[in-house]
Amino acid sequence: MSLESQFFLLMKFVIPLYLLAFIIYAIRAFKGPAIVDIILAVDCMSFDIAAFMAILAVYFKSAFLISAAITLALWAYLLDIYIAKHLVSKEVGA
Repeated sequence: MSLESQFFLLMKFVIPLYLLAFIIYAIRAFKGPAIVDIILAVDCMSFDIAAFMAILAVYFKSAFLISAAITLALWAYLLDIYIAKHLVSKEVGA
């Protein structure tokens, strides 16, 4: 069994799990009763997309996908810090 066939076999299980997680996060983002639930759902969606992009980058041997995945993950982390600071102190100054 070659490495590519093993990868495709693994992706048959991983892609539906990512899609299911993305749907659950999207429902939580739209129906979230509190702002914290919405923030957590958007955060999980962005990190899942970044992880999936990293998996695809390894498969396609693309440096552009991995750099986009890293950028997305860093952007999501900075967004978390920004929103947490705003929720705690109601200001976002330097």
